[in-house]
Amino acid sequence: MNIDKIKQKLKKFSNERNWDGYHNPKNLSMALSVEASELVEIFQWLTIEESKSLNDKQIQATKEELADILIYLIRIADKLDINLEKAVEEKIKLNAKKYPL
Repeated sequence: MNIDKIKQKLKKFSNERNWDGYHNPKNLSMALSVEASELVEIFQWLTIEESKSLNDKQIQATKEELADILIYLIRIADKLDINLEKAVEEKIKLNAKKYPL
């Protein structure tokens, strides 16, 4: 996945629609929370086994919500000039120290 390429596409998409005034870290983080809740809703009443074998409609809905979550995450990182790849690498290192073998 080329995050920079996606970031540029999202920035262009937003600029073409004059959404930049709304796409600030506060609003984007709230939108991210809503999308994460919509993902949770898909699994809300499923058993663990059912959650592992979604039907086609559930898979499609899950793909869409995951994409929405990633879109907002990338937009927030872009607005705050955070390198997501580097942030993930740093977090993995922190987690390894926090949760040693």
